[in-house]
Amino acid sequence: MKKRIGFLSFGHYQPVAGSQARTARDALLQSIDLAVAAEELGIDGAYVRVHHFARQLASPFPLLAAMGARTSRIELGTAVIDMRYENPLYMAEDAAAADLISGERLQLGVSRGSPETALRGSELFGYVPAEGQTDADLARKHTEIFRAAIAGAGVARPNPQMSRSTTPLAIEPQSPTLGDRIWWGSGTRATAVWAAEQGMNLQSSTLLTEDTGIPFDELQAEQIALYRETWAKMGWKREPRVSISRSVIPITTDLDRRYFGSGSGSDAQDQVGHLDGGLARFGRSYTGEPDVIAAELAADAAVQAADTVLLTVPNQLGVDYNAHLLEQIALHVAPAFGWAPNLPAPALA
Repeated sequence: MKKRIGFLSFGHYQPVAGSQARTARDALLQSIDLAVAAEELGIDGAYVRVHHFARQLASPFPLLAAMGARTSRIELGTAVIDMRYENPLYMAEDAAAADLISGERLQLGVSRGSPETALRGSELFGYVPAEGQTDADLARKHTEIFRAAIAGAGVARPNPQMSRSTTPLAIEPQSPTLGDRIWWGSGTRATAVWAAEQGMNLQSSTLLTEDTGIPFDELQAEQIALYRETWAKMGWKREPRVSISRSVIPITTDLDRRYFGSGSGSDAQDQVGHLDGGLARFGRSYTGEPDVIAAELAADAAVQAADTVLLTVPNQLGVDYNAHLLEQIALHVAPAFGWAPNLPAPALA
């Protein structure tokens, strides 16, 4: 299994002391610059979170298209787009356009989304679950329509005044391989099984909205195993992709230590709390000396089970600092769990 790593930015911005991302413009432009810097380091992916009604990144496709225009190798993705808010046909147009600009490098994570700042925010965007349906049902329906559209399904009747054809019209533009690069953000073992049944790749983050009393990495590895078993049973022809997220901060400089301490805080252990009306298990952070956290990650069951590890970055500390963190991970941490840099082949003499 080829191991990949990528950064995951929440895209926070606030005009507060110490923040290098004080405005939305800062957060957007710095996200592009960090994608460029990450590609130069051989990092495999640049991913962004999507949140509405918050001082964070919200509309991913202009940003992904700009990242695509400035880079050439790195994967560009989301983790995740909340499908409750999306017009699936308009999203299909945006996604295909951004994918074509990037040379078909998008990796789109979609899902029902996480607890949000606004109450019933998707309803303000015009999307209300049908009678007897839940928010999750709405997200899955939008995802179904979106996936059909990017696969070229006819979705509109042709106007007889404009065309003699009676063939239903598909969304344009089309990006032929995009359908294989859609991921479902799963917070439980059951939704991971559902994602496999639908033929989508799997994204699992640093929390699961269930708890069985076992360590987070083992619970997440169970989720991945159930996903892969179901994928095989479904008989899908291609190999699926699986990503997980981790907070990884190597301490190599005095500045690192001033920002993050020694790594011995409460977040060095799993946490269990209440989320969305039920128990949830939150994975630990990996902060400390590079050799120590490299060994810990190499022993992390879910890191071993996944092909892609997304590294959450403190984006408000700026591009230079986050490039430094990624460089330290690339040099001293990620090789311990089987990663090698994605660099261009040397030119022939």
